[in-house]
Amino acid sequence: MPSGLIFLQIVAYSLALWLGLYLIGRNPAKPPLRYAGLGLVFYALSLATDLLAMQAPTAASAELLTRLHWPLLFLPAAFWFGATVHLLPEDTPWQGLLSRSWGYGLLPLAIPFYLFSAGTDLIFDFSADPPQPGPAYLLFAGLVMLPMLVALLLAIWAFLSAQPRQPLGLLLAATLFFTLGAALLLLPYDWPSRTWLLLGISLDFVLLGLAIALLDALDEGEALLPDIFLSFDFSSFFVLLFGGLIGLTMVLGTGLTFPMLALLLVTIAAAIITQTFADLLQAAVDKFAFAAFPRLWQARADLRFAASTLPRVKTSFEPDQVGEAEFARLTRRALSHLGDLPRLATSPLTRLALVEERLARRQARDDTLERATELKTLLIESILRLKPQGKGEFGTSEEWRYFNALYFPYVVGLKPYSRRAEHAGLEPAEREAFNWFRTYVPERTLYNWQNAAARLVAQDLCERQQEAIN
Repeated sequence: MPSGLIFLQIVAYSLALWLGLYLIGRNPAKPPLRYAGLGLVFYALSLATDLLAMQAPTAASAELLTRLHWPLLFLPAAFWFGATVHLLPEDTPWQGLLSRSWGYGLLPLAIPFYLFSAGTDLIFDFSADPPQPGPAYLLFAGLVMLPMLVALLLAIWAFLSAQPRQPLGLLLAATLFFTLGAALLLLPYDWPSRTWLLLGISLDFVLLGLAIALLDALDEGEALLPDIFLSFDFSSFFVLLFGGLIGLTMVLGTGLTFPMLALLLVTIAAAIITQTFADLLQAAVDKFAFAAFPRLWQARADLRFAASTLPRVKTSFEPDQVGEAEFARLTRRALSHLGDLPRLATSPLTRLALVEERLARRQARDDTLERATELKTLLIESILRLKPQGKGEFGTSEEWRYFNALYFPYVVGLKPYSRRAEHAGLEPAEREAFNWFRTYVPERTLYNWQNAAARLVAQDLCERQQEAIN
């Protein structure tokens, strides 16, 4: 392969790996980000194994890497389907069915099917160069294309039903081209050039990742460009700094050998991982280094929190120019982050005049951490105003439903539908609420109650905001 194509493939590998890890690090708990990020990471691995296979020192190692490479090309399709399903509105009638079908059906089968594809010649005949279709190839092609076609239909449906359509237009276009690229890869002949096709699919996948990041930023009410530019610039700097030294050594001395290429790819991955998860790594180091100095550790954690949150805060947010429905949606999102101060700090509601007025009243610093803390206090106050007065700590009548729906899951932190959550040491009222949710309140019902209660909290915030302005 010409050195120029090798360089482009290394750039595509770096870009896919960075964007995948960026999406995962942006919010690992959010399924669209997590699954789209994993799809990009697996695609980056497929590019890496392809590069290494071409420089393998022996036929046996080349065959092993080729076996790993070919099924990896199609594994991202499963993750992209999962990301698209979780992008659908939660009130979509068949969203739950598709989500469960993917989580309990397609995803558990993806890894065993990959191992089956790589370990046998039934799907790909690896004795040929390039590999040719095996006896079970048509079944493999159908299983790859089916989720991609469903994802394409879902993207079309979301584009036609959503307002505004602009961000979803990017999602739809990227999904279309990625589906076409996957279909071309499945063709049993090498046209167009597979290397150029891989590079083209890399571009499609990057567009998919950017579309997911943009949709997430819009959903959270956050700024995207400052945060993603910061991550890209730092990742590029470290990749050029450390990977460039290896590349220079290859050009001036060793040439393109298998060990040097492997070292280059591993170094690029280490540089990107170190930058993308720098806050987590620094927090772990600080916790160990300053174990005997808790105040210093906390002060550094606060500074790191403010520095990492600031690029995501949308400082141009004007509450008076936001419609009632959008303000309610942002309030609902802020309530869901009530127990996660770093996520709450990125909410545009921290820019409310009411928050500024209360900070000034108690002569607190006007910074990211204080704004997030004040917004949390405001939200809890509004939730407590939903509580029926003089009727105890817990009730199950209709007048209690909205208070129960927000207070116990978000303020207390109950997770009644999670099997892994720890609920030891609950107060009597909290234990009673936990059992009531588990026994009498379906998860969908709780979700609907939380949406209705969030609208009441949003209305309360608006009224208090007007009082602060006046």
